[in-house]
Amino acid sequence: MNTRKLGKNGFEISEIGLGCWQIGGNWSQDLDEQAATDILSAAAESRTTFFDTADVYGAGQSETFIGNYLQQTNHPIRVATKFGRGGSVFPDAYTKDALLESILASQARLKVNRIDLLQLHCVPTDVLRDGEIFEWLRTFKHEGLIEHFGASVETVEEGLICLKQEGLCSLQVIFNIFRQKLIDELFPQAQTAGVGIIVRLPLASGLLSGKFSANSTFVETDHRQFNRNGECFNVGETFAGIPFEKGVQLAQSIQEKLPDTATMAQLALRWILDHDAVSVVIPGASSPKQARENAVASALEPLSESVHAALSEFYKTDIHSHIRGAY
Repeated sequence: MNTRKLGKNGFEISEIGLGCWQIGGNWSQDLDEQAATDILSAAAESRTTFFDTADVYGAGQSETFIGNYLQQTNHPIRVATKFGRGGSVFPDAYTKDALLESILASQARLKVNRIDLLQLHCVPTDVLRDGEIFEWLRTFKHEGLIEHFGASVETVEEGLICLKQEGLCSLQVIFNIFRQKLIDELFPQAQTAGVGIIVRLPLASGLLSGKFSANSTFVETDHRQFNRNGECFNVGETFAGIPFEKGVQLAQSIQEKLPDTATMAQLALRWILDHDAVSVVIPGASSPKQARENAVASALEPLSESVHAALSEFYKTDIHSHIRGAY
């Protein structure tokens, strides 16, 4: 497993991390603690050193499982969590006291005295633009409650707003073969500012694994069913904003452009790692096997210039027009 630094002032972490939304639930099935621990262990044993979670994943369950695991392991793990989507604050009830309460609650569930990285969790653009919430983050960093802070955003505009904030360590963004817009403006400016890039939804909710067909179905509690058209939150968080049936077709065409040296999922992760602005990619995993397979992407050779050129052209001509939602 190769490592990269999270921005100019952050910590060294594995370039493949673990997204822990699935551990909290709201996917195809809820995981009990043993199943979650098995996934966390498999990731750590594969030299993954970065876990990404949030206070709302399973109403704190994801953080709790991670906290319990950290008490059992000697593996060096950095944990990022988030604040901002809880029902008591979203979309317009953000206060310094609410942020402090969330930090302390996350610390308790994670069983830590200081949070490695606290991220704003897709808070509204106006809140980011106002900027007061970043003052609170700087205060709590100064007080030692958090080591670093960042922001998870939904659009290039929001990312550029955040890059103006002093002390910002990282931006978490949706970036994959389906969503390449960030390459042109956001990534260069993040590099100039020394801000790390955390990539979520690298496989577009599984579409870029190549395992789905137009007839694939999902249970009602899976966001790939209840949010596939943005019914509950930004449609871009599900299948990268691509209509499912079209996404299946596009994924099949993408697979034809990739070499046959690894699985489609591993090559899709490798494509992301080939971008120098990226610090870490955080695919989720529903099984230990999946966590181990994701980690393999770090050891793959970079994709050729011709493959990158073909995928860039395919994005422009065939993909971009199908993306829905804020981008």
